[in-house]
Amino acid sequence: MTLTVVFCADPLNPRRVEPHFAREAAAVRDHYGNVVLIEHDALRQGDVLTAIRRVPRHLGPAWYRGWMLTGAEYTALASALKERGTPLLTHPEDYLRAHELPGWHDTFAGLTPMSVWRPLPPRTVPDDLAELVRPLPPGPAVVKDYVKSRKHEWEEACYVPDVKNVAQLRSIVAKMVALQEDFLAGGLVVREYESYDTGEARVWWVDGEPALIGPHPDEPDLYPEPELDAVAMAVRALGCRFITTDLARRTDGRWRVVEVGDGQVSDLPSTVDPMDLYAHLPIPE
Repeated sequence: MTLTVVFCADPLNPRRVEPHFAREAAAVRDHYGNVVLIEHDALRQGDVLTAIRRVPRHLGPAWYRGWMLTGAEYTALASALKERGTPLLTHPEDYLRAHELPGWHDTFAGLTPMSVWRPLPPRTVPDDLAELVRPLPPGPAVVKDYVKSRKHEWEEACYVPDVKNVAQLRSIVAKMVALQEDFLAGGLVVREYESYDTGEARVWWVDGEPALIGPHPDEPDLYPEPELDAVAMAVRALGCRFITTDLARRTDGRWRVVEVGDGQVSDLPSTVDPMDLYAHLPIPE
């Protein structure tokens, strides 16, 4: 069979791939793969049939590469594509397990900063912050939603100097929630802060093996060389086919898992040749 990849379409021209993914789509086409397009905006608005209207029928199993989706959006997309004869190779349960921190955190215990979390609707701040962070040790922490942080607003919406200072914590949480608006993913996460002495490496895993070790998209010219033995064991325990781990070396020399993500929606750095990744994606027989 042929490698089939479902990309997001350009919202200004739905017959063309979203420019952010144009390099990847060109690599797939150059190696005789199928490129099919979905309309991300329609999917986010709940109109899944419009979203997949340009997907041909019966293409066989496919990978998705596009913008992040909520668990509900991904499930709707997977169901609609399956009915069309193009099932996604990542099951919705696996997508959510890798995409949202509560799904992967405990599997990576000991390798990633200690974290606490709770579901939270957009535009709300919980009243029980002191109880939520009780398991965390005193000291600095970071706040985020289940998927992303506001690290570019570090001082006002991400970093908490003392997690036990509830007034300070509430202020940072409130700012993060306000900036996320209706796009708050899943809920609130508070993570123990760790200091690192390297840039981050993004490792792409396919069926439990490291397929590509490269830079993080925020630092595309830095190529740290992380230690992977312990991380590999956790990746295999998680049991997802296609994921990423962002790794950085703590100041005590230990490599730590900063973030885990579903490989279908993790950004590929501009300095990486897309075929260095796509060559490792299995083609169903």
